[in-house]
Amino acid sequence: MAAVLDPRTGTPVVAMVGGGQLSRMTHQAAIALGQSLRVLATDPAESAALVAGDVRLGDHRSLDDLLALADGATVVTFDHEHVPTDLLHALQEAGHRVAPGPDALVHAQDKLVLRRALAQAGEPQPAWAEVRTPAEVSAFAEANAWPVVLKTPRGGYDGRGVFVVDGVDEAAALLTEHGPLLAEERVEMVRELAAQVARSPFGQVAVYPVVETVQRDGVCNEAIAPAPGLDDELATAAQEMAVRIADRLGVVGMLAVELFQTPDGVLVNELAMRPHNSGHWTIEGARTSQFEQHLRAVLDYPLGSTAMTAPVVVMANVLGGDAADEDWAGPGLDERIHHFMAHWPDVKLHWYGKSQRRGRKLGHVTALGAELEEVRARAVAAARYLADGVVDPAFAFPEHD
Repeated sequence: MAAVLDPRTGTPVVAMVGGGQLSRMTHQAAIALGQSLRVLATDPAESAALVAGDVRLGDHRSLDDLLALADGATVVTFDHEHVPTDLLHALQEAGHRVAPGPDALVHAQDKLVLRRALAQAGEPQPAWAEVRTPAEVSAFAEANAWPVVLKTPRGGYDGRGVFVVDGVDEAAALLTEHGPLLAEERVEMVRELAAQVARSPFGQVAVYPVVETVQRDGVCNEAIAPAPGLDDELATAAQEMAVRIADRLGVVGMLAVELFQTPDGVLVNELAMRPHNSGHWTIEGARTSQFEQHLRAVLDYPLGSTAMTAPVVVMANVLGGDAADEDWAGPGLDERIHHFMAHWPDVKLHWYGKSQRRGRKLGHVTALGAELEEVRARAVAAARYLADGVVDPAFAFPEHD
């Protein structure tokens, strides 16, 4: 089939389902490549819809809206995993390229499908079982100990749909509310890691350094590249496992493998087949950002270098704090950004254009340097100031008369 190109530019049109910050940052990467990113958003006020030139308003659960998005596009890709699998098959049957394809993406959509695939492949993961009754949860706990981690198979993210239960009564209530669940052992965890790899239809792969992700309340707060103190052998093993998973599942685009590091090695937690929060550091911290790499991969372009641009890179999310809405928008926000730029001129800000809500990812900052403690302190202090106006004493603002 001949390549579908934008008649205005002579370059491919990538259609991305979802109008969030991942789509917004992919749009920014597309501009540098001379490409057009078409965005399916549910609201014109969504993060990507505020900046992209080709925005289609619609619902990712509507085949008609998906077909309209795909019409004239080179490839359809995603900034989230929530498109029903049967609709993606229907897109393919209508002659549209989908990357990653539904047979791969389902492993990021359904945790039970993922667990079965990893078991078949012999990849390391926590002990798990599908549970439908309180008795099955009790039997799992007898084999693996309380507490037990229960997860909804579909739809959960940023800590949503994940429950730690200490007894059968708690489990019974969750089963009544959600139906069948995934039960996992609560592993002895040293920390959380993420291994990212890009894969093209041609089969080329590009691997990024393994990073440490710092989670609080189920939400990523920081990504530290490379993961501090990670043994080279274990880092290589994690990267090789990410490549094996991408190849086995037929992933096209970016793949993030979320990992638990335990005293005995690493275990696979979840997958994301798109740009991922753990890779935001790559915009300034790698020769090729994850967003550009995703575009290269889904278009089957040669992949870019993943070499780091500094010895240490730290990304810190700006999460919605306790500031009242009237203090957040307009002059209040503008003043914070002004002070941020004055006091951290070497820290890069990415603002998503989203409304304030406690715990919401409003933006992120990235700091680069040679010393981990110093770089991390700058990133965390800058993010905290933007989130809630608190100034770290180590970065006290000068007094003005």
